[in-house]
Amino acid sequence: MSSRAIELRRISWRHAMALLALLVAAQGRGQESGSIVDDAALVAARRTPDTWLSYGRDYAETRFSPLAEIDADNVARLGLAWTYDTGAIRGLEATPLVAGGVLYATTSWSDVFALDARTGALIWKWDARADRVRGAKACCDVVNRGVALYEGKVYVGVIDGRLAALDAKTGAPVWDVQTTPVDEPYTITGAPRVVDGKVVIGNGGAELGVRGYVSAYDAQTGALVWRFHTVPGDPSKPFESAALEAAAKTWTGEWWKMGGGGTAWDAFAYDPEAKLLYVGTGNGSPWDRNIRSPGGGDNLYLSSILALDVETGNLVWHYQTTPGDTWDYTAVQQLTLADLTIGGRERKVVMQAPKNGFFYVLDRLTGELLSADPITRVTWASGVDLKTGRPIETPHARYAEALTTIAPGPGGAHNWQPMAFNPQAGLVYVPVSESTFAYGRNPSFRFRPGAWNLGIDLAAAIGMGRAGPVRPESEYGAGTGESAGAPSSLLAWDPVAKRARWRVPHRDAIGGGTLTTAGNLVFQGTDTGYLGAYRADTGEKLWEKNVGLGIMAAPSTYSIDGTQYVAVLAGMGGATALYGRNPKNHFKATGRVYAFALDARAEVPQVRGVERPLPAPIASDATPDEIARGSELFGQRCAMCHGVAAQSGGSIADLRYAAPATIDAFERIVRGGAYAGLGMPTFDWLSDADVDALRAYVLSRRAALLAASER
Repeated sequence: MSSRAIELRRISWRHAMALLALLVAAQGRGQESGSIVDDAALVAARRTPDTWLSYGRDYAETRFSPLAEIDADNVARLGLAWTYDTGAIRGLEATPLVAGGVLYATTSWSDVFALDARTGALIWKWDARADRVRGAKACCDVVNRGVALYEGKVYVGVIDGRLAALDAKTGAPVWDVQTTPVDEPYTITGAPRVVDGKVVIGNGGAELGVRGYVSAYDAQTGALVWRFHTVPGDPSKPFESAALEAAAKTWTGEWWKMGGGGTAWDAFAYDPEAKLLYVGTGNGSPWDRNIRSPGGGDNLYLSSILALDVETGNLVWHYQTTPGDTWDYTAVQQLTLADLTIGGRERKVVMQAPKNGFFYVLDRLTGELLSADPITRVTWASGVDLKTGRPIETPHARYAEALTTIAPGPGGAHNWQPMAFNPQAGLVYVPVSESTFAYGRNPSFRFRPGAWNLGIDLAAAIGMGRAGPVRPESEYGAGTGESAGAPSSLLAWDPVAKRARWRVPHRDAIGGGTLTTAGNLVFQGTDTGYLGAYRADTGEKLWEKNVGLGIMAAPSTYSIDGTQYVAVLAGMGGATALYGRNPKNHFKATGRVYAFALDARAEVPQVRGVERPLPAPIASDATPDEIARGSELFGQRCAMCHGVAAQSGGSIADLRYAAPATIDAFERIVRGGAYAGLGMPTFDWLSDADVDALRAYVLSRRAALLAASER
């Protein structure tokens, strides 16, 4: 080879290496820029396909991804790329966020972890060191729905009411503020949002008698910027705003002594052009309006959609989905923003499917109600009057002491599981549930600070208390909407045509949150452990995978180095598990993150729970009357954690299997607070006879378990 040829080869090699260096540098800059989550990035998130920067992916909370490498034609090739064992044995509800090649999510008890989004390798983990005593105040498990990202920080709301900022690279704490009074039964389970340089967070606890509010903190320092209370306080004191002074006129009695409720524990959306923050509020405290507001009234701003000025926190407009709520029909379910053509006119709208069974479309700039239509069977109302914006209630929907069967029940037609909006298909994909509930006033109700204060006869409603006639639907008039004939379904709703485009019933499962993509796909998991992919336009099921763990959370999707992934957290928990549902029959199995990609070949790990050998029999000489009294007490105070009929879903101890030493220490645990540090409430007002009756009932359920095993 000539010297000239050798020199040319050297030049070509140097050029090639220089080009490679430029490509690597460009790729590095791309990864680095993708990791910078600032105001501009959050505003542009809808147009940035590779990342998932906030809980609902974008400020509009659409949960729509422009990614289309995985599409309706090739989704059948989807396989497991990697999995990560979180070590958590309680419910997982977080949506994974992805920026700069790192996946961020949370587990139960508000712990945070960061993974390599390509491989699932752990980068860091932060232990929130949440006060376990606070577990007794969490109505629906010690879950957490995720984090927020902003300018090198990860933000998380902690179950004990704290808001923490962590270093995104290391997980080291940056600042930490207590957002709630430590001596009141507030909790935080929702994901924070960052808007206009502020971290927005709400809280929960309405079942236990708190007053709801929304707070905005400076994202850099943690200083409180503004706070908006969702219900009025003691009217003998100055109102915090004119909006609350007006709201107080819709309440009667001494509501403030029981908190009032209205907690904003989940739904937020943001319009950066209008500078409006949209907030969904919850149920009253207690549930029964006749107790908290005996003279009636709408009880603003319960069960409402609020539009707040993001700079001041002042109320701009409100719409109440369920005036004078008495059924636990919260409006904290996901709020989604969209621009739709309605009646030949372009409208900027906010959409919501709250618990009450109707799908609402409102003008998001003015609050004008544009439509409200049933998405499932509804019997508490026959429709919504578009002129007044008020529901048309059916006779006897406002129950008295007699039990009245009403649909939907307090679990709602749609709960926290997120819906998704696909602007290409023009459809909203809603995880719909169907249920009825026998509502009736508790004749012996007494408000107890820090305890569950529903005001309804929960024991009778779940078949553990007084027996009596239940008012049938035929007696109080027709409702509206249609049943899917299944406990839950995936609904594709057309918000312009105001009708269902398609519906997929889940015959034996409860559906989790949804994700939709430009690949004409909708993803949804179920509590039976399956992640499914459906055609967005028709609902045809194209793919599913059994991961072996119940899926409640919504998936997210992202792309790294040209490979699209779909990631989801799986781990059964939440309210349904506390009440006893565990379709996979795994106990104390640790939750996982699963990431899928085309042609990936990793094996799904086998799920192993804790074996539960049958307990030893324990003799009891309790009378039938004592057992019946124990059943009623258990239904009112214990079933919401230890399960209906003392059959736990596995998140919390199944008392039928309790060790003899636990039975011996029953009084010290139940009334003496021996397990308070583990999140067990202390029922110090119970009498000796009450404790004996509860023990007798638990032992009767243990005996029934053993008898059934011998058949």
